[in-house]
Amino acid sequence: MCQSKLSEVLAKALKAELIRLGWTLVKTHDLIRLAQELEKFNSDLMETIAPWCNEMVDWYFADRYPGFDTEEADWEMLRKRIDSITQLVGTIKGRI
Repeated sequence: MCQSKLSEVLAKALKAELIRLGWTLVKTHDLIRLAQELEKFNSDLMETIAPWCNEMVDWYFADRYPGFDTEEADWEMLRKRIDSITQLVGTIKGRI
């Protein structure tokens, strides 16, 4: 569940940055799609968020749909990702 919620936080942060850049809101939780949209805007966040999006793309669905949650979470990596995304949210918040 923690992975799923963290992927939601990342998606909402990316949407906030996209809206700030002039993007029209689209209802999606697809991190890859959101990263592609950021790339279209030549966002300076791409280098940071692209690996996270690739890593976390399935996390949103794992908690919601049985059968996708077959792997044990890597808690050390998850704690680091929480810290990283917290910093990203702070960066985006400072831009708004």
